[in-house]
Order: sequence, then structure tokens, then C-alpha cells
Amino acid sequence: MTPPPARNGGNDARGGGRGQSGGGQGGGRPRGGPGAAGGSGRGASGGSRGSTGGPGGGSSARAAGGGGSGGRGGRGRPVGGAKTRLGQPGGLSPAPPERDRVDVHNPDGTRLQKILAAAGVASRRGCEQLISEGRVEVDGQVVTELGIRIDPLRQVVHVDGVRVQTDLDKVYLAFNKPLGVVTTMQDELGRPCVGDYVAKRRERLFHVGRLDTDTEGLLLLTNDGELAHRLQHPAYGVLKTYVAQVPGPIPRDLGKRLRAGIELEDGPVAVDSFKLLDSAPGRAVVEVVLHEGRNHIVRRLLEAVGHPVIALARTQVGPVLLGDTKPGKTRALTRGEIGALFAAVDL
Repeated sequence: MTPPPARNGGNDARGGGRGQSGGGQGGGRPRGGPGAAGGSGRGASGGSRGSTGGPGGGSSARAAGGGGSGGRGGRGRPVGGAKTRLGQPGGLSPAPPERDRVDVHNPDGTRLQKILAAAGVASRRGCEQLISEGRVEVDGQVVTELGIRIDPLRQVVHVDGVRVQTDLDKVYLAFNKPLGVVTTMQDELGRPCVGDYVAKRRERLFHVGRLDTDTEGLLLLTNDGELAHRLQHPAYGVLKTYVAQVPGPIPRDLGKRLRAGIELEDGPVAVDSFKLLDSAPGRAVVEVVLHEGRNHIVRRLLEAVGHPVIALARTQVGPVLLGDTKPGKTRALTRGEIGALFAAVDL
């Protein structure tokens, strides 16, 4: 247990008197009288020195009184007989509380280095080195022992502060939704839908958020319900980037107006970023970044400022970029992308 920090008002010293800390002043004053039974003068051999003072450079107060021969008393130790040091009584500052060690070893689990290697972090030997260097955490606890075993389905692992998905049954895909495709996994009307493109996969996937039928671009697919829920929750403010073709020209102050906020029928909305990417006579290409998730929000926003959308595509969700993924195709997210998604929603 870490002892409490020295109090500003003074610490008791064992011996004949009590010393008072400087408390930010030049020095403490002794509380005891200038003598005691059996002795005279300013102290005795039993006298103690109080704790060191605060930021003002306070010196120790000599304890007065105490039985024994007269003369100047010897300097004793602080309360408890411990040496003065940082974080202890008589020290300059309290020591930080020690973090309780948690035993994360699961004797029925799998060796940690094997789990990390299977997750694509590094080779088995490389993972052992990461563990030995103290760069791996399990359930928030730094692990350095190579023999530790964990449950990959229940315990959370970070490497260099980035979460590693150790449940190999979890799937994370980036899908480039084509125009005219409905954002559902099944469509009762027989229209082409997202589910048609992943029908052969054994996992039960679902889409993270939605895109309008006439909007193309990046859609995340996964079977990780907790991550999907957080990515869509407004509390986490995950940014989404859209590229829109609109009628031009674009006024110089449009970005400022959009960042300040536009009032729509269901409440105000403000973009996080607005950029003009290209312009031609009568048309322009703009980039809109926002964390809003309301229906048709980009189309309604641009129409409200006099630039109705001609064509719209989503190019980024949080840290994940659409890149060169072709329409109708999927790609597996990298380990770095998955870790960044976890970090974006505090997982």
C-alpha cells in the first residue's frame, strides 16, 4: 500500500516534540517549548526533524523538548522511521498508486504467441520477441512471460497500443457498392442487394450503416456486432467522407457556411470539412466530411444550399479508405485498419 502524501500542516515526529512542514514558506516553526523535563535548550537528542516543505523551499522544523541532556538535539527521521524520499512521508510529492496486478493466464487457453501469429501480427518467433519486450497487453495488463495462455474469444489483446482481433471467426470487409444496389442483405422485391455479392460466404454478414440506392461507394461488412453498433452510434462521431458532383460554380463562402451549420427540417447539421476538388463550367466536384448519420443527409444538405447532388459516392469510413476496390468487389480489411476501427470507437 502506498503511504499517504505529507500533509501541508505538518507531520508528527517521534521524540520530544512535533515538527511542522514549511508548507510553501521559508521554514517551519517548532510547536514545542524551548525546554522540557530534565533538559533545557532548544532540543534534545530525542528530537526529530519534520517533513520537507512545499514549493517555497521550506526547511525542516526541529522538534523541541524531550528528556535528556540540554543543548541542540540530534536530527531524527520522519514519522515511521522511513528515509525521506519522493512519494513518502517527508518527501516532495506523493508517489503514483501502484496498479494492481491481474493474473490474465488461462491454463486452458492457447499460448499467446501462437494466437498473435495466427492473427497475422508476426511470425511465432517475432511474436515472442514482442512479448519479451513488453509490447503486448492482455486485458490491459502488460505481459512479458512467453508461457502465458489466454482465451482468444474472451480476452482483449493489444500490441503497441493497437487492438488485435484474436477471434479468427470475425470478418471485416470493405465493399464498393454499385449504383442501383439496395443496402440490404435480402430484398423481398427481388432487387439487387448487398447480400447477393456475399451470398457464397459461410459467415452471416451484415452491413454497417446504409447507402442510398443511387449512392455508390464504401460500405463495411462484418459479423462483429459490437464494432458495427459503435461505428453507427452518434456518440463516437466516426467521420465519413463523400465525393459529390453538383451544379457549379461553388461560392467562396460555401465551406464556411456548411461548417457553421445549416438548418434542415429535422434539425441543424454542420459538416466537419468541405473541399472543392474540381470545377468545370456549370459543374463542380466537392468533398464533404461529416459524422452525421441521418437519412440522405449529404443530399439534403447540399440541396439546402442550392447545389443539389448529381452523383454521390462515399470514399472513406473512419480510417478505412475505398481505395481502388472496384464496384461490386470486396476486400478484407488489413490488421491495421481493423485496429484503427477499434481505436476509433474505444474498443
